[in-house]
Amino acid sequence: MQNAPSSAPSSRPIPMSLIIMAAVAVHLPLLLMKLPLKSYDTNFHIFFASHYVHHWFNPWNPKWYAGFSQTTYPPLPQQWVAILSHLFGLDMAYMAVQFVAIVLLAVGVYRFSLLWVNPRAASIAALASVFLGSESFLVYCAGQLGTTSAAPIYLNGLPYMYEWLRFGSKRSFLKAAVLFAAAAAAHHATLLFGSIFFALPILALVFFDKENGERIEVPTFVVRTVAMAVVVGTAIAIVLLPFWIALIRYPVTQMPIPHASRANYILSPEWGINYFIVPYGALVLALPFIFMRGSMVARLRPLLIGFWVAFLCGIGGTTPAARIILGRAFEVLTMERFSYWATLLALPFVGLLAAELYDRFRMKAVVGLTVAGALSCALGAAWSTIHPPDAQDFKVESAAAWLSRDGHNQYRYVTLGFGNKLARLGTLSEADSVDGEWNSGRMLPELTQHGAGALSNSKGFGENGLDALRAMLGHADHYGLKWILVRDPYYDALLAFAGWRPVDTLEDRTITVWGKDGIPPATPLNAPQVPPSWQGLMWGTLPFGSSLLAILVVFIPNKRRNDEDADETVADEQDLVHGGLVS
Repeated sequence: MQNAPSSAPSSRPIPMSLIIMAAVAVHLPLLLMKLPLKSYDTNFHIFFASHYVHHWFNPWNPKWYAGFSQTTYPPLPQQWVAILSHLFGLDMAYMAVQFVAIVLLAVGVYRFSLLWVNPRAASIAALASVFLGSESFLVYCAGQLGTTSAAPIYLNGLPYMYEWLRFGSKRSFLKAAVLFAAAAAAHHATLLFGSIFFALPILALVFFDKENGERIEVPTFVVRTVAMAVVVGTAIAIVLLPFWIALIRYPVTQMPIPHASRANYILSPEWGINYFIVPYGALVLALPFIFMRGSMVARLRPLLIGFWVAFLCGIGGTTPAARIILGRAFEVLTMERFSYWATLLALPFVGLLAAELYDRFRMKAVVGLTVAGALSCALGAAWSTIHPPDAQDFKVESAAAWLSRDGHNQYRYVTLGFGNKLARLGTLSEADSVDGEWNSGRMLPELTQHGAGALSNSKGFGENGLDALRAMLGHADHYGLKWILVRDPYYDALLAFAGWRPVDTLEDRTITVWGKDGIPPATPLNAPQVPPSWQGLMWGTLPFGSSLLAILVVFIPNKRRNDEDADETVADEQDLVHGGLVS
């Protein structure tokens, strides 16, 4: 069976230039408005990037937890923010990196979808990625730059992995290895968990695909798979060596911190809306088609299984599946990233569905799909305004200025009621804190012994949070903790009872600075987690270098295979998939 003639309007794929223009039209204005600054974690990534601006080869950051190592978080997107900040400033540099990730996602979805469906459906899937609710949710509400940067790189590397495993292309082997190493340098959770959902279906596809009516020989498949695993594993081990050293020597053994994404979405519908309805959007309507087409077409079943497992993990504690699949990691990870990966795995099915709807309903389908995509994207982008991370929006510049003047920065501080502005204050201030927002980086026993997150939101974690706060206040003299900046009068009685008193007010008396007499100036702690200089050199060289190498390597032209029959066989299989004829 040959592909339909390219002159038929319904068979033409959407040009990639048009898809990129759609990404520019939809996301660039929102990023120029700095909408992600309202999200949970954007300021966290900017805080990390601000450290790389001044200390590129020294990952030890004294501003949080009386000192912690940034080797506990892969640095690639934050390092790019740091580099571009010299041109645009930190905020706009973050927006630039996020925009590049959005464009790369569209390209990656197209290339990944081509492995499963025909070019027309793949191009529709790529266009759908621009309007994907989970992408908008992670960009504008969750602010997960690492996740949204790593996934597109993996997606762009997977077709090269297929080419190597299926046809033995050495150039594809090189490109896949370099891209996977760069993706690992962008985000560790995507490396350790997300890559499995994408890679295993590709392995199954390679094994079951036929060329000239024959499958790949088992020894060849095993040798190529092992070679890829060994080379990629070695590259990732070297590029992120300081990360692995920190993880092995100082594993995360703190008490689990509760997170709403692990809730039962049926019993807690408000979190079901936040972590299911908003990320999936109109994609919920495509779920029946995904399961029916994925189960009927043998070639799509590996993709369906990958989607289904990611989907089950993404709905958190709604079913016991996520806890069984992830084990203890369920208590550490947040589940919205699994929903994100599930929606990406669903996009090839969405491309098929949209193509078939267009063939049947023409302009009615175009209008309906456009409205559905626009509403999904708009809901994800607007959710940080509809359901903001902080109840109130406020400025921290005056607090940062106060901490940086008159010798106040000789002591450490804690904020109460600052929410996700904690990271913003850390970026702007010259003072150090015993609090922070990166749970894996904290080693202070007052924090790790209690199942609570940032001290700034102590009351939000109930008795565990207040116990952690009391423990820290009780050891204030040990850490040089003299200042507490408070935006919530809920804490006033607790501070007064512990011997603190108000010393100043800021922001029209909405922020009260509390102090305590007799606290000695802060001194650096003798922390064993301080990375040696050779790790700092590696951290400032290899992750960022892997991205530069990836940019160069992907431009190496692919060698055209002489076996044209193989191309025709793959095309025939894709036509059969599109028609639902493969059994």
